[in-house]
Amino acid sequence: MDLPPSLLWPLAAFVGLCLGSFLNVVIVRLPVMLMLGWRAEAREALELPSETQPEFNLATPRSMCPSCETPIAWHDNLPVVGWLKRRGRCANCDAAISPQYPLVELAGGALALAVVALFGPSWQGLFVLGACLALLAMAVIDLRTQLLPDLLTLPLLWAGLAYQLLFQPLLLSSAVIGAMAGYLVLWSFYWAFKLITGKEGMGYGDFKLLAALGAWMGWQYLPLLLILSAGIGAIIGILVQLAVPRLRAAPMPFGPYLALAGWVALLAGEPLMAAYGRFFLL
Repeated sequence: MDLPPSLLWPLAAFVGLCLGSFLNVVIVRLPVMLMLGWRAEAREALELPSETQPEFNLATPRSMCPSCETPIAWHDNLPVVGWLKRRGRCANCDAAISPQYPLVELAGGALALAVVALFGPSWQGLFVLGACLALLAMAVIDLRTQLLPDLLTLPLLWAGLAYQLLFQPLLLSSAVIGAMAGYLVLWSFYWAFKLITGKEGMGYGDFKLLAALGAWMGWQYLPLLLILSAGIGAIIGILVQLAVPRLRAAPMPFGPYLALAGWVALLAGEPLMAAYGRFFLL
C-alpha cells in the first residue's frame, strides 16, 4: 500500500536516522571485535592460554561514554537529538562526545530520503539503501582505522549480484564481470606500484570494495567509479595536506573516496554515465 507523502518522508527520515545510529555502533565496535578475534587466533596459533574477555559485540555492553564509561540513558541516545540536548558532552563527566555520531545519523537520514525520492517505498529501494548505508559504515571505519572489513565488503558484493538477479537479470553477466574486473584493476595497480616503489599503495579491502561496486553497477561503470574516486581523493588529499601540514607524510585511506563514488553511481549513475559518454565521444 502506498503511503501519503506527509507520512512517507518523515518515516523515511526517521528510519534513516535510526539506521545511522546503529551504524555508529558498527563503526565503533566492529574493528574492536575483529581485533579481539585476531588476538584470540594468534594466541591459539602460538599455543598460549586463552584470555578471559568480557562479552563484547554489537549488542553488549550498553552504549556508554568513551571517557568515563557511564552507560548512556535512552533519552540521551536518541539520534541527533540526544547529542544536541547535551551539547555534544557526556551527562556524567562532561567529556566531549565526537560529532561523528550525529553526522553519521544525519547522513543515514539523508541517504534514506534520497533513495525514497529515486526508488519510492520499494524492495529495490530497500536494497539500494542497504548498499548506501554499508558504504557509509565502511567509509567511516576506513577513516578511523584504515580497515575495510570482509564482514562488510563481501556481503555487499553478494548483495550486488543478488540485486541484479532479482531486479535486472539481463545485467547479471555485466555485474559478474564488474566484480571480477573491479578486483583485478586495483590488484594490478597495487602490484605495479609495489614493484616500482617497494611500497604498498592500498589495501586488499579496496580491491574487494571496488569489486562490490562492480557487482552493483556492472563493468561499464568501473572507469567512472575510478575517475570519481581518484579525482575526489586527489582534491581532498591536497586540501587536507595544505590545511594540516603534519598529515603530509601520513597514509590516506582510499575507501572513503570509493564509497563516495559508489553513492554517486548508485543514486545518479544513469545521467552521469550519459554525460561521461558524451564527453568522451566528443
